[in-house]
Amino acid sequence: MVQLGPNRYGKAETHVVHVARGGAPDGGDLVTDRTVSTSLSGELAATHLTGDNSAVLATDTQKNTAFVFAKTLGAVPAEAYALALAEHFVSTQQPITRARVHVAEASWTRSGAHSFCRSGAATRTTTVVLDADLGASVVSGVEDLVVLNTTNSEFWGFPRDEYTTLAETKDRILATEVSARWRYRGVDVEWTDAYGAARAALADAFADTYSYSLQQTLFAIGTRIVESVPDICEVRLALPNKHHFLVDLAPFGLSNDNEVYWAADRPYGLIEGTVLADDAPPEGLAWV
Repeated sequence: MVQLGPNRYGKAETHVVHVARGGAPDGGDLVTDRTVSTSLSGELAATHLTGDNSAVLATDTQKNTAFVFAKTLGAVPAEAYALALAEHFVSTQQPITRARVHVAEASWTRSGAHSFCRSGAATRTTTVVLDADLGASVVSGVEDLVVLNTTNSEFWGFPRDEYTTLAETKDRILATEVSARWRYRGVDVEWTDAYGAARAALADAFADTYSYSLQQTLFAIGTRIVESVPDICEVRLALPNKHHFLVDLAPFGLSNDNEVYWAADRPYGLIEGTVLADDAPPEGLAWV
């Protein structure tokens, strides 16, 4: 005997670019570049069991809705856009009881009134899960944010066994590509201000922390974000250790006083962890 388990369906990675003509304070244009993924769940057993599609809002319709909402909402924050999409799907489709909307937003830097350069600084993300009975949760964050400290990092005192070859160090480069997601307490948030404050707290914590381990840096980043932005109650971080090894220049008659490094791309250490406020409310659907 078999039975149908949890399921959902949607349209993945609809690339939506919106231009706010004259939307900048100086009269120039603003570009919003988002990759939008929608996913719906609810009373959908019939389509799996018998092929009855009467409850299935076509994924092409979901794609079109993402474009229409970009037009009607304009240059709103990613969180407001995702919330509006999720509320639309749940409120207009009777069989749909839960909507999940994920948005990844690329950065563009103005180089003229109508000219832009793609910024490689990071990707802004937000994920909204809205349930007809349980309400909405919002998780935002940043991906692809590469940061590096040239010093103020050590790593020593770790266990050694017959397979250990790594040397201890009292001075190393510390580099990582930050993937951070933070959970908001509610949906009544000034999204742009909160995101900016969280990004600034992340960067400041990385720069200010004298690090004896990447785990210590992770906790410092999460703590600074939670303490700096009261609307945020939880931060989840994944920090790959982008190793930099000193190159032996002795065969060439040269010294290497922490100047020339080999940057290894793999394998890499991967440090993951969660930092919560003491009074963080239950996570509910946030990480679904």
